[in-house]
Amino acid sequence: MEVNPPKQEHLLALKVMRLTKPTLFTNIPVTCEEKDLPGDLFNQLMRDDPSTVNGAETLMLGEMLTLPQNFGNIFLGETFSSYISVHNDSNQVVKDILVKADLQTSSQRLNLSASNTTVTELTPDCCIDDVIHHEVKEIGTHILVCAVSYTTQGGEKMYFRKFFKFQVLKPLDVKTKFYNAETDEVFLEAQIQNITTSPMFMEKVSLEPSIMYNVTELNSVSQAGECVSTFGSRAYLQPMDTRQYLYCLKPKKEFAEKAGIIKGVTVIGKLDIVWKTNLGERGRLQTSQLQRMAPGYGDVRLSLEAIPDTVNLEEPFHITCKITNCSSERTMDLVLEMCNTSSIHWCGISGRQLGKLHPSSSLCLALTLLSSVQGLQSVSGLRLTDTFLKRTYEYDDIAQVCVVSSAIEVES
Repeated sequence: MEVNPPKQEHLLALKVMRLTKPTLFTNIPVTCEEKDLPGDLFNQLMRDDPSTVNGAETLMLGEMLTLPQNFGNIFLGETFSSYISVHNDSNQVVKDILVKADLQTSSQRLNLSASNTTVTELTPDCCIDDVIHHEVKEIGTHILVCAVSYTTQGGEKMYFRKFFKFQVLKPLDVKTKFYNAETDEVFLEAQIQNITTSPMFMEKVSLEPSIMYNVTELNSVSQAGECVSTFGSRAYLQPMDTRQYLYCLKPKKEFAEKAGIIKGVTVIGKLDIVWKTNLGERGRLQTSQLQRMAPGYGDVRLSLEAIPDTVNLEEPFHITCKITNCSSERTMDLVLEMCNTSSIHWCGISGRQLGKLHPSSSLCLALTLLSSVQGLQSVSGLRLTDTFLKRTYEYDDIAQVCVVSSAIEVES
């Protein structure tokens, strides 16, 4: 009968502990009224308990802090830190010690060791310490692999390793919506939900725009000359709560003037989110590049550059239109026709030549009109005809204007 030799014990011991902020110690208060059978016994025990708050013994939170007993929850965007210690438990001098720490994710294996050099020798009751840090950028299962190799006094090479598995969870749920204005402005609404089990302090939520846009944050109001957050002075996000952030993006002048550039799918930018959890632990997430489908304007785009909000009944007023050739190849020869409606009447010559409009170029046009009906009236009736292709483009409901009686003074 074959007998296996006993497994040799290693001379070195490996200990790994995650470095994280401590938590407040909690206890479950047990109390009763004085007329009950235990009398004041439970209350006295709580007063004598060193973990309770003096004078507020019935509170669950105490004055003590507790160190983490396990790896706990690790969230995407946080920094994973761990303390690694190799201790010589034997009475021998160990030589050529090498400690390696790798982090295995679903897509890659990362070396986290601060130093990959070999320690010449380790005397009894001495240890080798190392602290590793890693910003977590993937969700799912992570495995910390710690490997130790060394040489005994007898020249025998030894090797062992340990595995520590933990899950990386998603801390936030981010949803985005785009709203296209009548102008070239784009409004972005970002809905951010805390899907952890503890409150978060939202330190920063900003939008980093692409090179094509300038951004304006719409998450504060001016009060007494100071900018005040619309969410109040306390930017806490409770578990499962959602908060909406709003941003306005406007194309830069050099891009807005070139009609052919902002077409199809365009990159808007990315969100940068920074938060803090219990006792100031920090996390940061950046979304991938946000994209939106730019609205199609066809071959010719007509937009309003200037129009009054309120006008007097049966009195002429002026608007400024911008006509853009959205084609990147074809020159257009345009004719403008102005068709009256039941309430809107155009002043000027209809059917006039606007001349040639080269690809991706624009021209501004001042027009005069009046309204014969009070109330909110829609500006309609413009027609552009390309004489090269004999194609007519109709523009109705371009904008709305409030028409009031001339007896009411209109604010300028």
